[in-house]
Amino acid sequence: MSGIVSYGSYIPRFRIKPEEIARIWGEDAENIKNGIYVLSKSVPAPDEDVATISVEAARNSLRRCKVEPENVGAIFVGSESHPYAVKPTATIVAAAIGVSFNLFSADYEFACKAGTAAMQNVKAMVDAGFIKYGMAIGADTSQGAPGDVLEYTASAGGTSMLLGKENVIAEINSTLSVTSDTPDFWRREGQPYPSHGERFTGEPAYFRHVVSASKEMMERQGTKPKDYKYAVFHQPNGKFPTRAAKLLGFTEEQYKDGLLTPFIGNTYSASMMTGLSAILDLANPGDRILAVSFGSGAGSDAFDITVTEHIENLERKAAPTIKEMISRVKWLDYGLYAKFKRKIIVGEDIE
Repeated sequence: MSGIVSYGSYIPRFRIKPEEIARIWGEDAENIKNGIYVLSKSVPAPDEDVATISVEAARNSLRRCKVEPENVGAIFVGSESHPYAVKPTATIVAAAIGVSFNLFSADYEFACKAGTAAMQNVKAMVDAGFIKYGMAIGADTSQGAPGDVLEYTASAGGTSMLLGKENVIAEINSTLSVTSDTPDFWRREGQPYPSHGERFTGEPAYFRHVVSASKEMMERQGTKPKDYKYAVFHQPNGKFPTRAAKLLGFTEEQYKDGLLTPFIGNTYSASMMTGLSAILDLANPGDRILAVSFGSGAGSDAFDITVTEHIENLERKAAPTIKEMISRVKWLDYGLYAKFKRKIIVGEDIE
């Protein structure tokens, strides 16, 4: 059976606390933190973007395994903050990690579930025999307008999942999607910041799709929450995934290891995939995982995954673990944060 052969993530070390953002906009920091359950968020350095983050994540996934780059037959990068409107990120990643000329390559978009959509397509290509190995990447340097509630959560990070049929560390037993035209979040071409439907993003968007996809997967697989060692969901903030888990009947013990947003914010396309990465950092053979993403607009991808004995042969310490990356922190004040995120336009940037 096909599944995950290796994985790798990258989280920038720069962080800002919600208290610092609230200080600038005169907001109640404690109220903000309690409302979204975010203690800090990652911030990309001035020379970091989705391409560089994707390259680091891809390299980390290759460091852990013995797959040679020339055997990677597809690279798909899912993001809503690709550095170019017309020029693929995936080709930059392929060149940087030394993947051969003969490969399938494309950029994906579906808000925060573009990376998991890429996982589904890579799996299908592996199952069909088109490729031996394929790489699906979810990465973002997400945007939030100054003073908007998104500014407290929109962060940066990326995760690469290498899929194949040989030496599979985590079998993907099944995957499915639910989709509807629910306009809870959007950004038109040329606009620097997204718009969102405030509370509308909750019930009809996030919870409807995440809960429905989870229930449909468990019905398909004949499982119940108690059959899973871990559960991980898309994390727009710290409150939504914990509520979704409880609505479905999962315990804190099952979802706590994959819950990263309180420490790094919402990495958008990388969100669920990075939570899954954190789980794979410590998973053991036989552990079963329910992983469900969400993308505004709207849809969810669900995965039923079983960790295999091959994870014991994977060189997990050959690349930084999520715990290690979370612990490496350089704090920013709002001025440096605004400069890093180009909220302040200076000099040569003015046209």
